[in-house]
Amino acid sequence: MMGVGFFQKPGLYMKQSPQQVLLSTLLQLPITSLEQRIQLELEQNPLLEADMELEEEMEQEMEEELKLEQVDEKDKDAEDDDDEPEVAEEEEEIDWDLILNDEDSYEIKAPREENPDEYSPPNVYQMSLPEYLLEQLNMTDLSPEELTIGEYIVWNINNAGYLMVSLESIAENLDTSIEKVEKVLKVIHTFDPPGIGARDLRECLLIQLEENAKENEKAIVVIRDYFDDFKNKRFEKIAKKMGITIDEFKQILEKITQLNPKPGSGYVTLADDSITPDVLVTKEGDEFKITLNDWNIPHLRINNRYKSLLLDKKNTSKKTKDFIKTRLEMARWLINSIHQRRVTIMKVVEAIVKRQHDFFDKGSTHLKPMILKDIADEIGMDISTVSRVTNGKYVQTDYGVFELKHFFSEKIRREDGEDVSNKEIKERIRAIIDKEDKKAPLNDSKIAEMLKDDGFHIARRTIAKYREQMGIPISRLRKVI
Repeated sequence: MMGVGFFQKPGLYMKQSPQQVLLSTLLQLPITSLEQRIQLELEQNPLLEADMELEEEMEQEMEEELKLEQVDEKDKDAEDDDDEPEVAEEEEEIDWDLILNDEDSYEIKAPREENPDEYSPPNVYQMSLPEYLLEQLNMTDLSPEELTIGEYIVWNINNAGYLMVSLESIAENLDTSIEKVEKVLKVIHTFDPPGIGARDLRECLLIQLEENAKENEKAIVVIRDYFDDFKNKRFEKIAKKMGITIDEFKQILEKITQLNPKPGSGYVTLADDSITPDVLVTKEGDEFKITLNDWNIPHLRINNRYKSLLLDKKNTSKKTKDFIKTRLEMARWLINSIHQRRVTIMKVVEAIVKRQHDFFDKGSTHLKPMILKDIADEIGMDISTVSRVTNGKYVQTDYGVFELKHFFSEKIRREDGEDVSNKEIKERIRAIIDKEDKKAPLNDSKIAEMLKDDGFHIARRTIAKYREQMGIPISRLRKVI
């Protein structure tokens, strides 16, 4: 019997600094979550404060101008009519300095550039499904490259909890191997809620059953070996194949029906009420103007009162100084990271607009094939950075609101050598199905033949995959009698 021992394995490992971790986190957040995160930081870090100085100065200037106008009007009225009796009661003067500087007031003020009547306070912060999964991902011992793969997978899990892109697509976008993607996906399959990140219902149920494999041996056999019969409710056939009675099968069925077919449901989604675009792209003449939709993000600064305490060597204890230094460092990291986030997002979106010029100019039918590496190479950033920027964020265009990752797609080559986006193929499939005879709907093989006539050689199984991704059922279920 061989003994068990410990050994050291030499190697190079890259560890992120706290500031890099913070920037990575902020890059992942869409604008609404960023607002909530900053509000949370303002509440937890006393050295941070919103820079209201400019707003207060403008309010005071407006008040002074208003007072001068009132004085001018009174002087003019006095000159026009000296016999006018004096008003018995004077208007109560508003002390604007007191109102604007009242630190005990927690009223949320609407930003000036927006209509106050339309402004509503932000909702109470609730963790979304992607944030919950990313929190678990960051507690694993995966390498930086594997964490990047994990983040990409998480942002491509839909609200029901299923992974919506193929492993091949992830590998191509991140310029890595399918084996590495599969390894990371298996780690995510161990996360809570059980069944998360599955590629289909069969895998989702198996993940949940395998948590207690010994207790669920027979249920695993049903889903693993007889899933087609199971989903078509051919229960007696399954019982016969397994050599068990129908009553025994009913007990197995009871276990299976207690599983959750939609593990992602019940979590807050990033677009529960309405989508708030992170970026606006508008055409002005022959150019495109790119604007970050961050008017509601406050400008942050360091609280001067704590700066004074830190510099007061005589009256400030070492414990207080250590506390202030720690919070000061965290405050600076946050301010710098927010600025870097803005710069990074702008660079990425500018590169996307440049490469997808025809889309922004002519509409969604002009989308070109593009992967994350294309943008990363163009702006000189890591693929992981581009992935964080594009996932979970939306851009408002003249043709609608689109998720940034919508602009990335695999390429399919026509017979004439032209590369087209797989999203265009999906739209062609949808158009073919919309026009089909509902009494005799087309199967996947027939659709593949029709696309071949247009110069696209696409396998039947690929047609089936694209159809399923678009939520279109098989031909048998589309038939109308």
